[in-house]
Amino acid sequence: MKSRKGFTLIELMVVVLIVGILAAIAIPILRGRIDAAKWSEGKAIMGSIATAIRAYAAEKDPGSTDMPTILGIGPTGLGFAAGDLDGTYFNQTDFESTAFVVTTMYPLDFVITCRAASGGLGDATDFPTSPAAYELDETGTFTPIP
Repeated sequence: MKSRKGFTLIELMVVVLIVGILAAIAIPILRGRIDAAKWSEGKAIMGSIATAIRAYAAEKDPGSTDMPTILGIGPTGLGFAAGDLDGTYFNQTDFESTAFVVTTMYPLDFVITCRAASGGLGDATDFPTSPAAYELDETGTFTPIP
């Protein structure tokens, strides 16, 4: 009698089951990592905007309340040209800010908001899915907005 070499059907089914379980666990974890990587671009752009706001406040009268919008181009804006805030996953329309100086240079209060749903330079599948937005305040704290 010859012995047969190879796997039985049961062994193959067990392997397929194990691979399926591992995939079911790994896919959600991977999705979260992908969103975190996409948000890192948005956070970097928000940091650039915050630096520009601080520089603008340092150059202007500390008591001034006429802080520009982040998209302002020209003498009253922060100096961002069209396309300067565009990245792979976010573009200029995804960012909003409120910025103002209260009586003296400190405290400089501002909040920069980046929303994932409105744009991006790719198609809709390129947007991060969670969280819906992030806010950056004058202290450098990023806060997710569900």
